[in-house]
Amino acid sequence: MNLANRITIARMLLIPVFILFFAEYPLWLTENSRFFGFIHAYGIYIALGVFILASATDKLDGYIARKMNQITNLGKLLDPLADKLLISVALIMMVQTGMVATWIAVAIIAREFVITGLRMVASEQGIALSADRLGKLKMVLQVTAIAAVLLDNAPFTFIRMVQVDELLMLAAVALTIYSGIHYLLNNVKLIKLS
Repeated sequence: MNLANRITIARMLLIPVFILFFAEYPLWLTENSRFFGFIHAYGIYIALGVFILASATDKLDGYIARKMNQITNLGKLLDPLADKLLISVALIMMVQTGMVATWIAVAIIAREFVITGLRMVASEQGIALSADRLGKLKMVLQVTAIAAVLLDNAPFTFIRMVQVDELLMLAAVALTIYSGIHYLLNNVKLIKLS
């Protein structure tokens, strides 16, 4: 297994770490633990740091794969899958805590299921569909929106009239749906659906 694919797998392994720190009262800590107060106070920021680190590895593994000529069919499959898992888990956790409306998570995750299904059908026919430019832009906007929501709009509190984190999330949903339709139209003709 090459370096780029190892980085992609490392991104997937960071997802449970994100979950561990996301919860307001992590189940793996007891109130008697010396770290309980620290994790209770800063857990969401640690989770955000893990989320950003995991998201940043998306650029790194792609860069390494291109630079070192390590582009493989496994990488084409794992890279977008890792992105989808990271975003989906973050959205599910955020819905559970009331940070994001359920319909937002459903719209984004449904798009990911459809595209993953298309990729699976293509893969069975020996076709590896990689992410397109819109899909990469969608990922950047989703990461930015999720980070802004996790920070509770903190970087934008000086703007009193507008919830920038909500606007970013709505823009992420719109781009997610648009990019999904675009991807389907461009790739469905490459595979046999019968």
